[in-house]
Amino acid sequence: MHRSIRTAVCAVAAVGLVFGLSACSEVSDAAKDKASDSVDKAVNEEYEVTYEVTGKSIDSIQFAAGGGTATNPKLETVDKPALPWKKTVTLRGILPPSVLPIALDATGEAAVTCKIIYKGKPIAEESGKGLGAAGGCVAVSPIV
Repeated sequence: MHRSIRTAVCAVAAVGLVFGLSACSEVSDAAKDKASDSVDKAVNEEYEVTYEVTGKSIDSIQFAAGGGTATNPKLETVDKPALPWKKTVTLRGILPPSVLPIALDATGEAAVTCKIIYKGKPIAEESGKGLGAAGGCVAVSPIV
């Protein structure tokens, strides 16, 4: 008699374990799907930033223009820009917004200031002065 009770209890425990593990598996699958959706969104979502550059004797401005990848972004260069300079670009995913103005002046009066604006607020701002000044701004993607 005790043997049949023990067998029944073991069978019930085994069935409970199987159902419990399958429920964990479903939760795990749901968590994986949610994480995958978050990664897809972070990689594919587009966002817009505006680069602003001011200063004196700015020779060129290089900036992430959209396209390429986060590790190898497409960069564009503007030579001898009219100041103040402003450019709005659409970037995607984790691609970091970046702008690098370079100023050269033999008198040491070169100056640069750059800003990256997202939704009306600066997310990066830098300045530099001297013979050769660079005030590059790089920000983390605001959608990450």
